[in-house]
Amino acid sequence: MTPAWRQLALLSLAELLALSLWFSASAVLPALAHEWALGAGGSAGLMIAVQAGFIVGTLASALVNLPDVFSSRLVMTVGITLGVAANGAFALWASSLGPALLLRFATGVCLAGAYPPAMKIMATWFREGRGLAIGILVGALTVGSATPHLIPGLTELPWRATLLVASALALAGAVVVQLFVADGPHRFPSARFDVRMAAAVFRERGPRLACFGYLGHMWELYAMWAWIAAFLAASLEIRGGGSYAGLNPSGATFLVIALGALGCWAGGVVSDRWGRTTLTMVSMAFSGACAVAIGLTFGGPPLLTLAVAVVWGVTVIADSAQFSTAITELSPPAYVGTALTTQTSVGFALTMVSIWLIPLVVTHVGWGWAFATLAIGPALGILAMGRLRALPEASKLAGGRR
Repeated sequence: MTPAWRQLALLSLAELLALSLWFSASAVLPALAHEWALGAGGSAGLMIAVQAGFIVGTLASALVNLPDVFSSRLVMTVGITLGVAANGAFALWASSLGPALLLRFATGVCLAGAYPPAMKIMATWFREGRGLAIGILVGALTVGSATPHLIPGLTELPWRATLLVASALALAGAVVVQLFVADGPHRFPSARFDVRMAAAVFRERGPRLACFGYLGHMWELYAMWAWIAAFLAASLEIRGGGSYAGLNPSGATFLVIALGALGCWAGGVVSDRWGRTTLTMVSMAFSGACAVAIGLTFGGPPLLTLAVAVVWGVTVIADSAQFSTAITELSPPAYVGTALTTQTSVGFALTMVSIWLIPLVVTHVGWGWAFATLAIGPALGILAMGRLRALPEASKLAGGRR
């Protein structure tokens, strides 16, 4: 194994473990809703809080150019470790919604140090095949995001123990980063503090259109990940029980989200061979179609619902890494980390709206059409990436494959 691929494996492992913090509260939401008498607003708040924290963390990081001024490995190690502490405090001491929201917010702030710097580190190891490399990294992130659902899917642990298991996994990820991860030979130039660069990287039309495509993708992605477990549980409930090929809703949710890692890998291969814009537009077309179609299976045969959910889970994330890869190819080299962090911050701000929207739509029209509102994002994202493809600077993408 070459040093680059060894680092890819180690960094992917670290991301898989660290991102178990993200949906740890979502995985135990039924228990929390029962114990704390949470309504739809409180349940949505727990999921939105970590998004809000991540936004604040990435925005602050971008404004001070944190991933470009300091060691990305150091930023990752400190961020993950502090996230473990916040999630552990939730598990050990939270007993009502208010403190839980604050701790989930703090967890999100800390996770801002786990995700964008990892993409920058990976970009220093790969010039050729960068789309595949970052695709594999995001695939690991996807499995990590699904991992908390696996714990209640396989065990009967109480919710506090489930959160502590997620924290232990993330702490192991911080150890991997500190002991084994390093920058590669294709390092980006060091940057000085310049608050203007957080916005300046998007003044050019190319990076701006890549960001717009990313926004369309993000409108769909995290709302799907946040609410697919509730959809699958409600679909079985309306049928009077059953299972998804022997899996309970938590197990099925893990399968749906985790299989997205295959989409990330395939998306990286296709993107490097046939272009970033090609892959992102095709992926958004399929995922948008699934967002509309899955509601039509609600309350229907569980295998049909699961099949559509799996296809959606694979396609909804297949393009994610390629928006980030495009930013690394289109942005000024000295501020790639800042560009990635700014893009991520804006994208996650949008996820708060779509996550909040889904339970509201469910209340008014039911699950049959709730997810269809997410198809708006991919439709607009396809338009943005189509325009990017026509620009001369798109020749920088995927070695000229656009």
